[in-house]
Amino acid sequence: MWPFSRSCRSKARLVGKTVVITGANTGIGKETARDLYRRGARVILACRDVAKAHQAVEELKETSASTSNREQFKGGPGELVVRKLDLCSLAGVRKCAKALVEEEPAIHILINNAGVMMAPFSKTEDNFESHIQTNHLGPFLFTLLLLPKLKASGPGCRVVNVASDFYMVGNIHFEDLNMERNYKASKAYAQSKLANILFTTELARRLKEAKIEGITAYSLHPGVVSTELSRHVDSTLFPGARMMFKMLTPVIKSPQLGAQTTIYCVVEESIADQSGFFYKECARVTPFRKATDPEVAAKLWKESTRFVGLEDSDDLNKLLETASEELSSSKM
Repeated sequence: MWPFSRSCRSKARLVGKTVVITGANTGIGKETARDLYRRGARVILACRDVAKAHQAVEELKETSASTSNREQFKGGPGELVVRKLDLCSLAGVRKCAKALVEEEPAIHILINNAGVMMAPFSKTEDNFESHIQTNHLGPFLFTLLLLPKLKASGPGCRVVNVASDFYMVGNIHFEDLNMERNYKASKAYAQSKLANILFTTELARRLKEAKIEGITAYSLHPGVVSTELSRHVDSTLFPGARMMFKMLTPVIKSPQLGAQTTIYCVVEESIADQSGFFYKECARVTPFRKATDPEVAAKLWKESTRFVGLEDSDDLNKLLETASEELSSSKM
């Protein structure tokens, strides 16, 4: 167990709140779902593999039914719901968002947790490199499509983006976002994690500029965590990398500990009026400037709207109106 990991101490209950968590069938996402479900929230597991998501739901119901003396878990659990979400398909993202917008009375929390790490080069059906679409473009579109619902569900709504300190070695390759000229899995992953933080920074700025109150945005580093994300490292780093990773288990966080900063960003009362900041070990930290550079953040936003097929506008209210009209008129 990682000896320097902090845990979320908030005793907040989430009764009456609806939380959407992408990639919640395993790892950090599942542990986040477990905690928020036990706090009384209606938790929607938005996952690519629906069968595994249903298995996770059964496990969470069984293991979360036990009593606990922690105040936040008293009063009974909430609900668990499964939704199909394939971030590798922009059409799939739109289909999931449409169903959520039309069928959920409210959405209070969106946690963009799903991701891929250091995978071999491949392209999605939309012709984007897998890291940049799964980790950034898919969540970017999903967030914008759900923002009108969050806006209507406020106040107290939050968007939480799970990033990584690996952003430090990343750059946004605007001239070659797919990194086809010189692909390296580690660089592709780092670029996507840098994009997570830049997106959070720009989203917070645009929310403030548009005078949209009641929604705050957070990005975070969960720590080095033992999850299925490391499944590709033998082929993209070096043979035996995954085994070496497992040998480091005593100094690597468990998924439960890795979920703590995500949970903190969801429930911590003291940061309710903060937005656009970066967190790790349940505390706000200052990232490298390249992760908050306003020009890069604005450019990435504009490029991302173009890539996902949305008509950008300097007025976020207008962009959200356009996104809402697109969803309502689509026949998915």
